[in-house]
Amino acid sequence: MKIFNSPQVLQQELLEAKKCGKRIGFVPTMGYLHAGHLSLMRIAKDKTDILVASIFVNPMQFGPSEDLESYPRDFKSDEVLCEKEGVDYIFYPNNDDMYPSGYSTYVDELVLSKVLCGAKRPGHFRGVVTVVTKLFNIVLPDVAVFGQKDAQQVRIIQQLVRDLNFPVEVVIGPIVREADGLAMSSRNSHLTKEDRNKALVIYQSLLLAKLLIEDGRDVSSVKSAILEKLGYVTGLSVDYVEIRNYDTLEEAESFESVILIAVAVKVGKVRLIDNIIVWN
Repeated sequence: MKIFNSPQVLQQELLEAKKCGKRIGFVPTMGYLHAGHLSLMRIAKDKTDILVASIFVNPMQFGPSEDLESYPRDFKSDEVLCEKEGVDYIFYPNNDDMYPSGYSTYVDELVLSKVLCGAKRPGHFRGVVTVVTKLFNIVLPDVAVFGQKDAQQVRIIQQLVRDLNFPVEVVIGPIVREADGLAMSSRNSHLTKEDRNKALVIYQSLLLAKLLIEDGRDVSSVKSAILEKLGYVTGLSVDYVEIRNYDTLEEAESFESVILIAVAVKVGKVRLIDNIIVWN
């Protein structure tokens, strides 16, 4: 396994690999790796010849009052986990490598990014789309694997690939959960024991929604039931509960298409997201 800091040096190495007919798989991360990230690496490895993982806490996607400085980091642990998963190259740049002095070019998505987390975190998805564009140009992947937990992000990246003609297959890996149902997230490490127990209601509310859909309930009653379930837990602040068409991210009127049910809540000081996708 090799570790690269320089975008130019890694890009040249991977260009040579592609000339030899190697297929490149890519998993972009912000580090502090957990089983969810590792599951994405396994998917990418099964589909390609060379596996690249990036570890970069992208400052561009954090707002002024968000948790950039406190975001968990542990590169030594990440390095060990990557080696165990058979990662061939780790891309581990610093901020100056990615955004050198005088940097002034950005990429934005103007429709899908304006709802859900995009409405609550202005500028967030401009940062995501910009860094993913840069990473695709550096790594030159044939396959890039992203987790369903960040469902809106995945949908926006699918749009990015389509609109800007990136020759990249975007693969969605399923959400990996703890034994009690909590979706794995690097931010879970900031939860107190009490807050972690409270956070279990997030997935419980989504399971309730699934049961109600199977029972024939309409969109309005399902959304109300999720909000009611979340409302039983004190100290939990609902950011949003949304039921949307996955393809357009427009509000759903029925469950007759592929539907994203997405929840964002603050538990203590930690903002958590989760979702289910319903196919009918």
